[in-house]
Amino acid sequence: MGGRPSSPLDKQQQQYLKGQVDTLLRNFLPCYRGQLAASVLRQISRELGPQEPARCQLLHSKKLPRVREHRGPLTQLWGHPPQWQPSFCVLHGDGRLEWFSHREEYENGDRPLGSTTLTGYTVLTSQREYLCLLDALCPDSSRDHTQEEPDPLLEMPVSFPLFLQHPFRQHLCFSAATGEAQRAWRLALQGGIRLRGTVLQRSQAPAARAFLDAIRLYRQQHGQFGNDDVTLGSDAEVLTSVLIQELLPALRAQTLPGLRGAGRARAWAWTKLLDAVHAAVLAGATAGLRAFQPEKEELLAALEKTIRPDVDQMLLLRARVASRLKAEVQGPLESCLRGKVDAQLPRITQTLLSTVEAELAAVRTLLTQGMDRLFRLLRGSSSSTQLRKEVYSFGEMPWDPELMQICYREAKRSRGQLGQLAALFGFFGIQSLVFGAQDLAQQLMADAVTTFLQLADQCLTTTLDCDQATQQLEKVRGRVLKELLKFEGDVLAVGSPALTIEGIYEDVVRGFLLQRINRELKKALGARNISCILDDCSEEPWDQAEADV
Repeated sequence: MGGRPSSPLDKQQQQYLKGQVDTLLRNFLPCYRGQLAASVLRQISRELGPQEPARCQLLHSKKLPRVREHRGPLTQLWGHPPQWQPSFCVLHGDGRLEWFSHREEYENGDRPLGSTTLTGYTVLTSQREYLCLLDALCPDSSRDHTQEEPDPLLEMPVSFPLFLQHPFRQHLCFSAATGEAQRAWRLALQGGIRLRGTVLQRSQAPAARAFLDAIRLYRQQHGQFGNDDVTLGSDAEVLTSVLIQELLPALRAQTLPGLRGAGRARAWAWTKLLDAVHAAVLAGATAGLRAFQPEKEELLAALEKTIRPDVDQMLLLRARVASRLKAEVQGPLESCLRGKVDAQLPRITQTLLSTVEAELAAVRTLLTQGMDRLFRLLRGSSSSTQLRKEVYSFGEMPWDPELMQICYREAKRSRGQLGQLAALFGFFGIQSLVFGAQDLAQQLMADAVTTFLQLADQCLTTTLDCDQATQQLEKVRGRVLKELLKFEGDVLAVGSPALTIEGIYEDVVRGFLLQRINRELKKALGARNISCILDDCSEEPWDQAEADV
């Protein structure tokens, strides 16, 4: 489970995977190029369009999303054959995990025994649950353990385990010395997994949006119209997941019968093979996207030069096409929505709103507690050293996994209800929804903390006594909490592809659906007495150009 001394893939298998990656890139990159054009047009139209009035006055935190570095001793299942051995593990701020034999190797700058990015992993803290998962990997032999070789997982029961499971990679097995250490590592690892998973969703760059749209359209062209968590990760990691999902049925059929061992030993061999396949595909996807990078940069620059002068005409053309498509599909689409969407929409809306509202309430509570601690110290005439320490801790709240767990767990509690979306609409991206809600909570906390500290710095001077300073901070506190309340109504984000027939058609369909969503949201938020500026959310994101026509 540590280093990977050799690949279980022979040269013929490696060459086959290389050909599959080349085919994927050859089919995907034209779609990517087209979406780059649509993404640049979208960005320019927003820049030149009327600016919406500011809804929320919170300052935007300039700190990049990160996880707090975490390191310490763990017991790890590694080696060949794998055995439980001491190791020293380090989780870096970019969500990369490394492990060493001893602390001294890390401190001396030695090369780690192994490392991995945490994209796509899941943390399990139950040995029984993990063993059941292993059994399910090879179900034909999962119940036959009588002929198995000695299993180190069973020979040494683990009191405080940390199992990192991945659908396409070899699993990582750790054990902490105490329950407290296990909890600290679990929260740190979950933060790293989320950070690595939502890198594209957080990006505002046109290329990132274009890539996600291209992945969606590419999969639709191959008959995959559902929504799942395949888009979690970097661009190369997403392409890797897409290809392995395509190859997995054939890989299982061709490989599993020939794997040696039985039961869990066979499952270990299967994860090792998948890890080798993942590494080979990821290397090919990374190299292909790196080779495409110069062309992409040139294309973005050329698109900027060609689209900006003619953006008005392009938007008018798009509006005319959308109007004709709308007239053709309105009747059957309205009938479809009435029959399959309207009855389910209220329950879905309530579930999503409840999740977001619970997270925002947790952010307000946590922020209020942090500000109250500062007030208590100020009123208690604490030393300047202690006050500075508390101010620093307050500024670090968004990156403290223990504190933010209060907010994050609200999204986790909704997994069961959110999972019901899968049965209704073929939506399987539950992890993406949970990560998105948690990212929202972290960003909102970061913005609120930044706003409080900056306003406090502006109003506090050396001429103020303790009581005057406290009064000024109370005003700042009230203003920040007021802005948080305003933020609660802003829960929709609408985007649109443009200037391809497929993109315009999809936008028209989305427009009809958004009309219903907006109506349902207004009902739900009105019942909650929360102000929500939904009128600014365009039923079709390009409706200004259509109004001009």
